[in-house]
Amino acid sequence: MALSQVQIIQSLGEALSWFEKELTWGVAPAELNHLTGRIGELYAAMITRGQMALETNQRGYDVISAENERISVKTITSSSHVSFNPNTFALVDRVMVLRVNTDDENGISVETLLDCSSVEFATRSRDSGGRLMFGVSTRPRPVRPLDGLQISSEASFEQFVIRQYENGTISVLATNEVQPVAKPLLRQIAAVLGVDLLNGSSQPKNTRQLGADIIKTLNARADIG
Repeated sequence: MALSQVQIIQSLGEALSWFEKELTWGVAPAELNHLTGRIGELYAAMITRGQMALETNQRGYDVISAENERISVKTITSSSHVSFNPNTFALVDRVMVLRVNTDDENGISVETLLDCSSVEFATRSRDSGGRLMFGVSTRPRPVRPLDGLQISSEASFEQFVIRQYENGTISVLATNEVQPVAKPLLRQIAAVLGVDLLNGSSQPKNTRQLGADIIKTLNARADIG
């Protein structure tokens, strides 16, 4: 059955929410391969305005794009490589390699590691034990300083200034110096202000969520005062 784009987006949100719950229950991301695979396929269908393949474990490909490309999707969490079956690779037009990231700053996010034609992928992969292998870089991408970004909102509390930048990043300044780790300070401030540490899904808020709620609470109190 074909899914609308709205249904695909809703399903992706539900899958990410379930993934988040599993993590809070202590399940390691590497043990959630079936769920991460589903997240990757839904994400690929969303950004290509496509549809999921008709059959689970469809031979060769997982998604068909709006341009009728047959896409093979591989989704990892911590693996350093992905592999493809050369016997069915002739059925593939496009390859997408995705990674589900989990961190305390951004929460859960999906990162595109590779998106190319099957022809290009064939030149970038290597044969290993009868499989087409592709190595995934584990080196983090360089992060640009925040100085060039606009501050979207900020608030003061005692000796602290909490800032949120236009990309969503939260920083905490103490006596005009940016603190290297924001989350512990945000938790302390939240405890004093009575800001809930859990989000609407009863999961711990990440740094961005908690920082944004603290800023909102402080500014609301300032308006009342």
